[in-house]
Amino acid sequence: MLARFTPLNVFALLLLFVPANAGAQDAAAQANAAPKLKLHNIFTSNMVIQRDKPIVIWGWATPDSNISVRFGERTAVAKSDGTSGVWEVTFEPQAASTTGQKLIVTNGVDTIEMDNIVIGDIWVMWGQSNMKWSLGKSQSADFELAQAHLPLLRGYSIAPSETQTEAADLRPDAVSGWSVCTPETAGDYSAIGYAFASRVQRALEVPIGIIDNARGGASLESLVPEHMFDDDPIAARYKESVEARIAEFDMDQKIEEEYQKQLAKAKQQNLPEEKWPKKSDISIRSWNIPGESPSDMGSCYNGMFGPFKKMNIKGVLFHQGYNNAIGGNCRPKLYRVLMKLMVDGIREDFRDPNLPFGVIGLCAGGISQTDENFEVWSDSTQAYIREAQRLGLADVGDPEHTGYIPPDDVQIPGLHPVKKIEHGTRAARWALSRVYDMKIDWENAELVSAEREGDTMVLTFDKKVMPDDMSNIPKGFSVAGKDGAFYRAYARYPVTKDDGIWNTANKSYDATKVIVWSPLVAEPVAVRYSWAASPTGNLKVNGQPWLPLHNFRTDEWDFPESDDPTVSAYDRATSRAEAAAAEKRNEDRKAVEAERAVEINERLKTLGHLKARD
Repeated sequence: MLARFTPLNVFALLLLFVPANAGAQDAAAQANAAPKLKLHNIFTSNMVIQRDKPIVIWGWATPDSNISVRFGERTAVAKSDGTSGVWEVTFEPQAASTTGQKLIVTNGVDTIEMDNIVIGDIWVMWGQSNMKWSLGKSQSADFELAQAHLPLLRGYSIAPSETQTEAADLRPDAVSGWSVCTPETAGDYSAIGYAFASRVQRALEVPIGIIDNARGGASLESLVPEHMFDDDPIAARYKESVEARIAEFDMDQKIEEEYQKQLAKAKQQNLPEEKWPKKSDISIRSWNIPGESPSDMGSCYNGMFGPFKKMNIKGVLFHQGYNNAIGGNCRPKLYRVLMKLMVDGIREDFRDPNLPFGVIGLCAGGISQTDENFEVWSDSTQAYIREAQRLGLADVGDPEHTGYIPPDDVQIPGLHPVKKIEHGTRAARWALSRVYDMKIDWENAELVSAEREGDTMVLTFDKKVMPDDMSNIPKGFSVAGKDGAFYRAYARYPVTKDDGIWNTANKSYDATKVIVWSPLVAEPVAVRYSWAASPTGNLKVNGQPWLPLHNFRTDEWDFPESDDPTVSAYDRATSRAEAAAAEKRNEDRKAVEAERAVEINERLKTLGHLKARD
């Protein structure tokens, strides 16, 4: 059965962080109004400037103005453009510095002064509401906030600001300004961002800045730079469908429709005429504006990330997925393509072909999978999207500077699970190990082979995979025959010391192999692991709790996905049919297990032992 989303949950997800008609405000127009003197809105006091890369500072002024910029002890001059008023200066790269510096910009008449600016690393927190979720609303907030005396950690927040074309500046009413991390300010930081950055800052002892740049309810399509959609035929077909909707859209007609709707409601409620709506007050939410909706091509990137692409950054941490896993929205093939295009596009815009990019998989919310309900929750749109996230990142072809952080074992119900610290801490492990080359444990394990032996499947991995609680029973596997019907499977490690004793202390089993078996599948052909919204999988790489084994499948039975981006191959009837089939498999499996309990128990005593397999 595929993802369980109630109408109420979907409605709540879509409304999160959605100001009325916010995207219609054009930051570019504000910037191009050519004020007497203005800095880009990414610059404020208390900010972090990226170390070891050129320092670009820019803004607007009256056309043909002479601009002087002093940063610390260095000065640079520029002349504003004769038409747009844009000016820009570049300083040589600087090493990390904890000493607060001043930034002073003047045109000889007006002066802008900012202070307490430090040099360190900037990480952008990109994604949707689960990345936006604040530390103050998260589990362990009290404990984390008590330790948040971190003057070298700085935060900057960007509110929803989707636009149809890329803005030149961030909307002034959508940004918070840079703040110094204290127990009083940290509660508003992204919980994942804080957990990540606080660990990295303490480990490196250099300033760290996080830009909280996530948009609640955003689909991946809106988070990809718009100029990348021509780079792949699947993405290009999607782009054509968006452009067609934009061409057909009539704002005046939409306003008229909304006005008539509200007017009819007011009359139905017998409101006096003075309380009837006025057409001039009608605003249209960005969700209903093609090309501007946070579900559409490049819209959030245009308003929230692209506007500060002149500024250098250290890396990006990404966490998203729910909107792309909702029923008919689920298109794993498109998602995989867009994941690669997003990474490539952001790297291109920020002039760094090896810009570090960490992807935290779609979080494990909803009802947890158990032995009792296993098949009911074993097919999942979320599982396909996690796979697409991992494979799309791998398609970038840069494992040294990218990392997929599995979320599967961090489970708590809801569209916005309040367990966030674990994700940020794992991301910090990845960054400290792979980006900063510290002696921090971070490894992935991959499936090397899956071979049938009789009525079992034997899986071989490139590293040991085992529970972190000293259990020797792998969980979370399902197996299927040629009919594609997956059932919960029993799993065991092969015993390498056939003394009849399962001795963990003496390492008498080979944890690089797992034998998978189900009494309901006589001729297995495919295996899936951790294939659920909140799966039972308990394997960790080398048994380390911070290194969960990512979900995988050995089959090629893909999720139904139409080549036409305007058509969903997964409709309500399909969902209901699959749900009913999953319910039946679940009941069939429990009936067989009850009927053949003694036989199954005897088989499990020998499953994996050398003599039994010979």
